[in-house]
Parts: sequence; C-alpha cells; structure tokens
Amino acid sequence: MRLAGTLNARLARRGIHYGWVMVALTFLVSLSSAGAMGILGALLLPLQRETGWDTSAISGALTLRLLLFGLMAPFAAAILARYGLARTIALAMGLVVTGCVLSLRMTAVWQLWLCWGVMTGIGTGMTALVLGATVANRWFVQRRGLVLGLLTAANATGQLAFLPLAAWLAQNQGWRIAMAPGMAACVATGGLALLLMRDRPSDLGLAAYGEVPGAATPPAAPSANPVRSAFAALGEASHSPVFWILFATFAICGLSTAGLIQTHFIPLCVDFGMAEVQAASVLAMMGIFDFVGTIASGWLSDRYDNRRLLFWYYGLRGLSLLFLPMSTFSLYGLSVFAIFYGLDWIATVPPTVKLAGQAFGREKAPLVFGWIFTAHQLGAAAAALGAGISRDVFASYLPAFYLAGGACLVAAALVLGARPKATLRRATA
Repeated sequence: MRLAGTLNARLARRGIHYGWVMVALTFLVSLSSAGAMGILGALLLPLQRETGWDTSAISGALTLRLLLFGLMAPFAAAILARYGLARTIALAMGLVVTGCVLSLRMTAVWQLWLCWGVMTGIGTGMTALVLGATVANRWFVQRRGLVLGLLTAANATGQLAFLPLAAWLAQNQGWRIAMAPGMAACVATGGLALLLMRDRPSDLGLAAYGEVPGAATPPAAPSANPVRSAFAALGEASHSPVFWILFATFAICGLSTAGLIQTHFIPLCVDFGMAEVQAASVLAMMGIFDFVGTIASGWLSDRYDNRRLLFWYYGLRGLSLLFLPMSTFSLYGLSVFAIFYGLDWIATVPPTVKLAGQAFGREKAPLVFGWIFTAHQLGAAAAALGAGISRDVFASYLPAFYLAGGACLVAAALVLGARPKATLRRATA
C-alpha cells in the first residue's frame, strides 16, 4: 500500500491520475497472460515430434484451455470482486506458471490436459477481458471506451508478440526453452500487481477519472461466495432484454472470429491452393489491423452511440465473410479481406462492455459481461466444430463461412434493440 501511495502522490503533483497506472499494469498482465496462452499453439508440432502423441490428443488439451478460458469469465469477475485485483492476478499468474513448469516433465497425455488444459485455461481465464472491464468500470468515468480498447487490444497483441520468438526458440532450442519468455513475463507482472494494484480509486483517496469527487460512495467489498455471486448476477441480468441481445450477438462474435478464422482460416486457404506461410502472413496482417481497430473502437465508443457502432462492426464483418469466397484467394484479394475483417475482429468488445455498464451499473457490469463473454466462447466452440463438420460432409469450409457471414448480419440488426437507458429506468422505478 505504501509504494502505491507514494507513486500516487508523485503522479498527482504532475497532474496524472493513478488510473493510468492501473491501465498500464492491466495491459501488462493481459499481454503476459495472452502470450503464455498463445505460445502453446506454436509448440504443438515440436511436442508431437518428441512424444509421438496424436494431434487430436494435443489439440484436445488446447481446446479445453480455450473453453475454460471462456467459462471462467463470470466466476473470475466474482472472484475479482470478492478477493481483490492484486490477489486474484497473483493467483492466476501462479496457476499459469505452475502449469507451464509442471509440463516441462510431463510423460503422459493426462498430464498435458491437466497442465496445458486445466491450469493454463483457468489461470488465463481469470485475467481475460473481464479484468480489463473491471478496471475500466471502476477507475474511469471519462475515457472508459479508450481504456477498454487498449486493454482488449492487449489480449490480441500478447498472442502475436510472443509467437515469433516462441517459434524460433522451439525450432532452435526446443519447446521447453520456448516457454521461458511467457513464464518470466507472468512472474514479473504478478509481482508488479501485488506491489501496485489497488481495487478502487477510493483506496488511494481518489475519485474515478472524470468523476466529481464525492459524487459516488464506493461500495463495500462483497463477502458472498464468488460462485453464488456469479449466478446471482446471471439471475438478475436474465430479466433484461439487453442482456440477451448482448449474449446472442457476442455468441455470434465468437462464432465469426476465434472459432472460425483463428481455427480454420489457414486450412481454408490451403484448400484453395495457397501456401501455408502465405496464409499465416494474412492472418498476422489481420492481427495488426485488429490492434488498430480495437483501440479506435474504444475511442469511438466514448463519442458515439454504441449500438450503432456494433451495427456497423457486425454488418461489415458479415459482408467481409460473404466476400471471402469471391476474393479468388489471391494475396491481393485476401489482403483486402484482412484489412476490412481485421479492423473489427474484436472491435466489438469496447461497445459491448459499455452497453453492459450502462444497463447494469459500474459494479455489476463485470459480472454480467463475464456471462456475455462465456457466450462468445460457446459460439467459438460451435464454429470450430461446425466448420470441421462442414469440411468433412461437404468437402468445403464455405458453407460455414457463408453461415457466419449471415449470422453477423442478423447480429447487426439485433443489436439496435439494446437500449440500456430504458433498462435502467425500469430497474430504478
């Protein structure tokens, strides 16, 4: 507490709010957590060559990690509310590092599923998008959308930042050494969180950024069981049409991004005669534009109607997916697709979080968004499975891509019905 107080005093003399320290810390935590999760995919082939395990066995562990990453979201929000940011982050980073360390000596597939599936899935799930939503809602009244954009982009950046180094180390030094940078980053950020993270501005005698001092009384830390709190938030939110609109549209978001493009884009390109390296380059290009688009989305969400922003994001994404089969799968055609699709890959997150905050309040928004994010991962899992079935049954991925494009157009129309202010009036009446 003393170190954070000293730093806050020094920053205050320079007119800098401590909320920006929280943003920097959360960005580093999200970057490290996403990096530790992302590099495991790059180690699949080196691990397979050493152990001789089936691709399905290794892929199953990675799939379990992704499912737990999403399913942890509502409970992570409740744990953050109950036990605080610093302790939760330290526990999460400890789980990730322990899972990675134990995996260095694994000799059986069940150990792989435990270390890379359960431990890293739960650990990274506790520091996923819900952490950024919690920090943004508690520490910012103004610039909240920009903060959400920055912290959301950290998740995508983390997976990109560590992959090239991990792939090079795996090829030249072995897959075990390739895990070292991610583990070191998790240890460092966990330590910084314990030293400098604070739960609320009131812990340092501050108001939230952009909030009039004394305008709001900080709530007491909840003492309820985190699991019970998570389901209580679901029960309350389930009475609101806004929740179900955001739940459905975010499921379509997952269906049209992580489950489809991340999983099946390279095989789709190979089916059309494109080399794997070129297809991976297009995917990397999407990641670059995604970083820019997500930060821009955060900035826009502070200034414009978030429902209309989501209308355009889902609509343009749907049109880009419908355009993909007409791109001829040339480098030029796919580059055009990468630009339009990449700009709103996860640009939907800041407006969705802001709509949840407007509808359910600053404290409850992270819990509610946790369930909305669960829908995202369920949609992603459905797309990953469905596109594979499409490839087996129809000898083509295209039906899955057409279906995802159409679903995005439905989401664009559906999201216009999310009216948080009306929800708040009914709740307070």
